[in-house]
Amino acid sequence: MEIDQLETFLAVISYGGFHRAAGALHVSQPAVSARIRSLEDSLGATLFERVRSRLLLSPAGKALRPHAEQLLRTVAAARQAVHELQPSAGGALRIAGSLSICTYFLPDVMKDYQAKNPKVMVSLRSGNSMEVLKMVLEAEADIGIARSVNHPEVETMTLRDDPLILVSHPAHPAARKKWVSLEEIETMPLVFYDRGSSDWTLSQGLFRREGILPNVVLEVEGIEAAKRMVERKLGLSFLPQIAVSHELQQGKLAAIHITDAEPLHRNLDVIHPRRRPLTRDAQAFLLLLQAAAAAMPMTKKQRKHRPTPKAD
Repeated sequence: MEIDQLETFLAVISYGGFHRAAGALHVSQPAVSARIRSLEDSLGATLFERVRSRLLLSPAGKALRPHAEQLLRTVAAARQAVHELQPSAGGALRIAGSLSICTYFLPDVMKDYQAKNPKVMVSLRSGNSMEVLKMVLEAEADIGIARSVNHPEVETMTLRDDPLILVSHPAHPAARKKWVSLEEIETMPLVFYDRGSSDWTLSQGLFRREGILPNVVLEVEGIEAAKRMVERKLGLSFLPQIAVSHELQQGKLAAIHITDAEPLHRNLDVIHPRRRPLTRDAQAFLLLLQAAAAAMPMTKKQRKHRPTPKAD
């Protein structure tokens, strides 16, 4: 039983077949087949079965899987421990973050991190949550920060709740009432952003479930544009709390509570590959992320339902 055989075995499971596993491992399909065959020969058991053209784990494969995952985690940890003993001028940290998080949450964290770790070279790339996940899965980033991301190949740690909240200009009639119904909102002008994004889908779904057609007067490209439109009294908008916390504190925007709808929950999540342990540089960055998330202002409801940080 060899390391590359176990890696190939888990890749076939993750990617659902020999061809896709070969592409992910950058080897030929015959090489994948040969590794699996050698592993089966060493164990004296068949690891995969084909059922109606689907590739499924055999009982032996199911038994092997958790042990293979644990062995690879141990190997990765051993390599990392040896690597960190090697002298170097400084480390490197690759971060991927969703655009809203890079804009509204990470700048202060980055400032603190670089002040404490001046020799670490940091690269930060942004994208939507699915792009962040892809960068982490393809080893283009050591750590990812996104909203509500889960995948079987990554560890997910929730830092805090980051709901979408309905905001208006303080002079809007809804701001004076503070509590409104969906039926009332139906008549109000709304500003939506990033058509097709998870935020767009989540906020649109609020109306769709009740059979209500929202009065969308503007669709813009991003959160910042939507926020500026609201500040200029062009409509209300559902925006991430982290994007409007300062404006709410300063009284530039007002939060509107909906009486007959569940809150639009989103999480602020940190992700990293299950089979690749966090480096010391990434661990130090994670501690600052946790401290920054804990220091962010919370509503009473958020404090009551604050998520417990843990790996999935």
